[in-house]
Amino acid sequence: MHKCFLLAVGLLVYGLLPAQQFGGHPTRTQWSQINTDTVRVIFPAGYRQQAAAIAGMVHRLGQQTTQTLGQDFRKISIVLQPQTTISNGYVGLGPWRSEFYLTTPQNSFDLGSLSWHRTLALHEYRHVQQYNNFRKGVSKAFYYLFGQQGLELVNSAAVPNWFWEGDAVYQETSLSEQGRGRLPAFFNGYRSLWSAHKHYSWMKLRNGSLRDFVPDHYKLGYMMVAYGREKYGADIWGKVTDDAVRYNGLFYPFQRAVKKYTGKDYKTFRKEAIGYFQSSLATQPQDSTVDGWAQQHRHFVADEEYPQWMDDQTLIFVSSSYKKIPAFYIRNVLGGMDLKLRVKDISLDNYFSYRNGRVVYAAYQPDIRWRWEDYSVIKWLDANTNQQRTLTHKSHYFAPDITEDGTQIVAVEVLPGAPSSLHLLNSADGALIKKLPNPDQLFYTYPKFFGNGQILSAVRNPKGAMSLGLINMADGSTEYLLPFSMNVIGFPTVHKDTISFTAAYKGQDRLFLLVNKKLFLFTPPVFTAATGHYQLQVAHGRFAWTAFTAVGDHLEQGVLNGSQLRPVEAAEFSTAPANFQVTGLATGKNTLQDELPTDTLYPVTSYPKAFRLFNFHSWRPIVEDPDYTFSIIGENVLNTLQSELYFNYNRDFRYKQFGGRFTYAALYPWIRLGSVYTIDRTTTSLAGRGVYYNTWENSIGLQVPLNLTSGRYNRALTVGSDLIYNKPYFQGIYKDSFDDRSFGYLSSYVSFSNQLQTARQQIFPHLAQSIYLNYSRAFINRQGNQFVATANWYFPGFSRDHNIIINTAFHGRDTSATYNFPTAFPFARGYVGLNQHRMFKLGANYHMALAYPDWGFANIIYFTRVRTNLFYDFVRVQDYDYRSSPRPKIEVDFRSYGAEVYFDTKWWNQHNVTFGFRYSRLQDLSRLNPSANRWEFIVPVNLLGRD
Repeated sequence: MHKCFLLAVGLLVYGLLPAQQFGGHPTRTQWSQINTDTVRVIFPAGYRQQAAAIAGMVHRLGQQTTQTLGQDFRKISIVLQPQTTISNGYVGLGPWRSEFYLTTPQNSFDLGSLSWHRTLALHEYRHVQQYNNFRKGVSKAFYYLFGQQGLELVNSAAVPNWFWEGDAVYQETSLSEQGRGRLPAFFNGYRSLWSAHKHYSWMKLRNGSLRDFVPDHYKLGYMMVAYGREKYGADIWGKVTDDAVRYNGLFYPFQRAVKKYTGKDYKTFRKEAIGYFQSSLATQPQDSTVDGWAQQHRHFVADEEYPQWMDDQTLIFVSSSYKKIPAFYIRNVLGGMDLKLRVKDISLDNYFSYRNGRVVYAAYQPDIRWRWEDYSVIKWLDANTNQQRTLTHKSHYFAPDITEDGTQIVAVEVLPGAPSSLHLLNSADGALIKKLPNPDQLFYTYPKFFGNGQILSAVRNPKGAMSLGLINMADGSTEYLLPFSMNVIGFPTVHKDTISFTAAYKGQDRLFLLVNKKLFLFTPPVFTAATGHYQLQVAHGRFAWTAFTAVGDHLEQGVLNGSQLRPVEAAEFSTAPANFQVTGLATGKNTLQDELPTDTLYPVTSYPKAFRLFNFHSWRPIVEDPDYTFSIIGENVLNTLQSELYFNYNRDFRYKQFGGRFTYAALYPWIRLGSVYTIDRTTTSLAGRGVYYNTWENSIGLQVPLNLTSGRYNRALTVGSDLIYNKPYFQGIYKDSFDDRSFGYLSSYVSFSNQLQTARQQIFPHLAQSIYLNYSRAFINRQGNQFVATANWYFPGFSRDHNIIINTAFHGRDTSATYNFPTAFPFARGYVGLNQHRMFKLGANYHMALAYPDWGFANIIYFTRVRTNLFYDFVRVQDYDYRSSPRPKIEVDFRSYGAEVYFDTKWWNQHNVTFGFRYSRLQDLSRLNPSANRWEFIVPVNLLGRD
């Protein structure tokens, strides 16, 4: 019963915590702050203007939008992270804070074109308001019982994730001239399902799938939230969530609240909400081979992106699927054969440019030491020889293009806090030739060389409006080919005097051509009326483009003719973006988009790195059988000190521990401190008598984490060493027979992992290595040593979602038996583990998927995959009989084989949990292992711990 309760708590908590980077800032970083009664914006030098704008928007949001959720208020700390190339942001508990990743994204179709830090403020501060008003009733009780993570636990169980994100998307849309709710691409997912007549269950829409494309909860949430406000008023969700977080009615509180305030049961409400958007977004059906192609395929096929003509018969593009990682492919359009050129290096997107046998693209490159610093470097690939070079290092370049003769590259440099700029680079070595002036303070996206001395780019002005510009390479001046508007533009391509691009147009993303500055709407013969059309390239009298479908981005190509082009007036782009019949959205310019007062409005002061260093925020149970732990945990806002005070009970050996551990990462290497008092330890003396003792162990150590990721592989290396000082206290009638002097030992370790990128359906990487080495040696008042080495080797199986894993391990310790060090040796499954003089292991595993059920019940548990692992373990143990003289050598084998079945699930429609069962058949029985059959329930993750 006890275990079941802990498991239930674990299922709730697992997966709630946002991804956070511990440490990661160079020690030289100096932090400043704008500290008001509403928000504390923490930022490094050079970002005062963005910090002031964010502080100003937060104050206005607090004044204008609280009435829709409630009046409760708590101050938030927002940390600005400008040195990562990832565009993101989050608000979280444990600790209570927010982080904004300030690099502006290139793709305007996904997140819009508004000023990025303002978009983050509009969206993320809504999450702050949600948390502020969700500490009530039962949720408040859990806050007092378990701290901030306890509050997050019950909030997420009461309020579905679609509401959290849908409500925030609604705010970013209603309080701006754009927002995702006005972007046609935002609705492509559901439009594609409706077009292909794919009618998924509610639980599948909520939980996703490993074999089918399912739009995420942002899209679903926006439709639900917007419909609720349209139909029942702006305060509907404030009333619903107020009841839900109080757990009024206890079971299914959110569903009960929806019925209470709308008069419709939850099932009816959600059907009406989706139906409302389906009727407003649907277009007239047309004969379309694209729609038909999507209907013919039952499951997700593949994404085929950024097609570009190599000649009049050959296309190069990037393809990826749920079973394959992104790679460059070459297709003969006459024969239809695809040739795989090369797996693409790890990148933030699949964009690339091709000219005359040469491919250039931007790849992700993290800093070796600092986790909050990463880069976007340019890769150069020869499509004829398949040879690739890295041209730049520690750069922030995006969306490169190469000249026809292959001598120069243009790329967008994005440094947060400064306007973007176009850099001309030497393609031989990546050296900077010229930085183009940017007199209009534009943000450039997807630049292309055009004609003599010009560069084409989809550009955004400081207000977020977009146009298509021709930039003069001599002085940076820009000729605008379209009027500025909030309709997004992107993916321009060039062939001689013809420009093609995608733009939002009358509620859809459509394809356009500019020929001698005359604008044409391109309607291919395989036109799909349902979704967006992207990445058009016209060359050699042919066209190629991609269509968004329910089974992947599908590449289409054909012969270009005049009937496919319809003249369009450029003025048509100046119309306001579509509201998609959500009449509650603001129709005019909102004051939140106005230029805020100068940054002198808010005084800036220094932010001490030691401010609230010991920030205990939560207390929680942790289950890692046989260990059961209750911890009080803390972490400061800058992620530089992790603190934990804990009590642990070990079920196997029945000892109890009281301790604390701290890791300080503001310096490099990291500093680790720990202290633990253990009672009721047991061991066996040389004479075979039971010995009982307590220990007090203190440690100090250094850790050097290194990120060696590059190319196609994620790599990590961690080196560390801990000095441990141990004092035993022997108990019982034999306590005076043992040496109770304190002693010290040094424990040093190396951990290395190297893994290929992993596709969605792959259980493990198809190629990977994981190695751990540990050496411990006593050197104060006692002699002893131990060496442990473990390694796992990953290989592909007979199918793309199969894996072969070989386990190898060695354990060796001295023969004095004066002290047994803790060991991480992975013993043969099914047996009770040992700690002997010499131990060797060889294990073989075959992991494979059995089924993808995409099925659940009662909105409680949903099964995404059932998989199995067939295993064989062999362990040989060598030791000596210490009771005899001379000591004869003993050698014993431990062999087992069996199977594991794992269930990859989601609980309460949002928390990923994997659990399973193991059957082990033991071939070597003994007093410790008397039964040949062993059944175990296994949870291969720490349900309550961080990812």
